[in-house]
Amino acid sequence: MFDRLYDTAEQSNVQFVGFATDRTRYDFGIVYTTAFFGKPLVICMQTNRSCLLDHDDLDHLAHLQRSFGLNVEEAEDVSVFLKQLIPSMRLSEQY
Repeated sequence: MFDRLYDTAEQSNVQFVGFATDRTRYDFGIVYTTAFFGKPLVICMQTNRSCLLDHDDLDHLAHLQRSFGLNVEEAEDVSVFLKQLIPSMRLSEQY
């Protein structure tokens, strides 16, 4: 009935970070994985929204807004903060 596209298991590094601005508080889990072309999976623990992001994706504020339900100012804050954590090269390119 189903065509299984993939079924893999791996040991991943997970980082939990929280930060606050004058406007709001953020809590994210970041799963660093070799899957998905090395893009980390970023999970907002308040909204249960997630997306795959690499360093270049953080320049696209509209993408962050849609993915996490943010306004422009919030997307700018999240972009600046996550740029400190997400490597500029994908994990697959680093090794």
